[in-house]
Amino acid sequence: MITSYREAVDYLYQNLPMFQRVGAAALKKDLTNTIALCEALANPQKRFQSIHIAGTNGKGSTAHMIAAVLQSAGYSTGLYTSPHLKSFTERIRVNGKEMEEDAVTAFVNRTQPLIEKVKPSFFEITVAMAFEYFASKEVDVAVVEVGLGGRLDSTNIIRPVLSLITNIGMDHKELLGDTLEKIAYEKAGIIKDGVPVVISERQREVEHIFRDEAADHNAPLVFADNELTIRKREGKIDVVWGNRVLLKDVEPGLKGHYQDQNICGAMMALFKLRECGYIISDDAIRRGIRDVTTLTGLKGRWQQLRERPLVICDTAHNVEGLSRVAAQIREQHYDTLHIVFGMTKEKDPNALLALLPVDARYYFCQAAIPRALDAAVLGECARARELDFVVIENVGRAVETAMQAAGANDMVFIGGSTFVVAEVEGI
Repeated sequence: MITSYREAVDYLYQNLPMFQRVGAAALKKDLTNTIALCEALANPQKRFQSIHIAGTNGKGSTAHMIAAVLQSAGYSTGLYTSPHLKSFTERIRVNGKEMEEDAVTAFVNRTQPLIEKVKPSFFEITVAMAFEYFASKEVDVAVVEVGLGGRLDSTNIIRPVLSLITNIGMDHKELLGDTLEKIAYEKAGIIKDGVPVVISERQREVEHIFRDEAADHNAPLVFADNELTIRKREGKIDVVWGNRVLLKDVEPGLKGHYQDQNICGAMMALFKLRECGYIISDDAIRRGIRDVTTLTGLKGRWQQLRERPLVICDTAHNVEGLSRVAAQIREQHYDTLHIVFGMTKEKDPNALLALLPVDARYYFCQAAIPRALDAAVLGECARARELDFVVIENVGRAVETAMQAAGANDMVFIGGSTFVVAEVEGI
């Protein structure tokens, strides 16, 4: 009998393979375990409506924005995302509130015989936990973020009212394929028969994959950035469809410029949900987009931790994501730039470092997980690039050292990996 939340979470961590910690060894390349788990739980995923979101970058931000708007519109809204930054319960929320620790403990106790029988991965049992929790709370709708890929992801047992795919980038190539087309095929696996699908970003290299999959499933398809334009002015945006302004004076709560594409996809999804019968006012959209971080607890997306010096953290961890963050860094005003940086082993350190400014002071570190790249390897790459750097393995000490070195007019950026950001105090 498990008697505490900490014991319950430790049981999950220690007994079930977890991709975030050990990588590909934790993945199950079919849906058999998830189906078995949910059937034993009376298929909770069939007791609420859902919105399914996949993509290489931006799916978490998009999921949080849509959930925040649905909350603002008065719907009881579940939100499932991964990985978490600080607490396991961040993964499973209803109306922005994390799943209660007692509920996690009770679920693990109740399902322990099932876990021992099925032997699922950490992600598979977490998905089953989320679906049962949403059903028990009688949510009107749940926004469900894909963990990895789409076609074989554990979340793909739902039949949503709407599917959304943000974009396609060369991430997790060792698992999803070594071309954009192969990766797009995996993401397109969430497209269901007759279910509308929104693609946030039209990319010519993979557009045909989505068109073909949508046609095969008779699923209405729209590319958001083909239809909508986001016009910026004085910290606010207007949403324009053709020559018609659909929504004026929307104040984005997520400040990174790279969020423009995510906002575009989220807006199109919300308009499509209106067509599906959801009652979502313009004011609900404004509130949800503006207050997304307070409504849903989203963290780590161009998140400002301090003003003087300016301290920003961001979880971008692949070439596409980090290139957009790097562009945002270049637009900031500072005397000296300090970058606290760490990454995981499966990423190419040279490719990521090539995106970042050469005139910065680097503090290379590594998160306390097996997947973390040795900070000394980053140092070797930096030496070849003639960067100014120190290697400080512990994330907390690296951040502390950067903060001590930074003047009031400097900037400190912390990133490279979700797991580096997760170890920063104050998130």
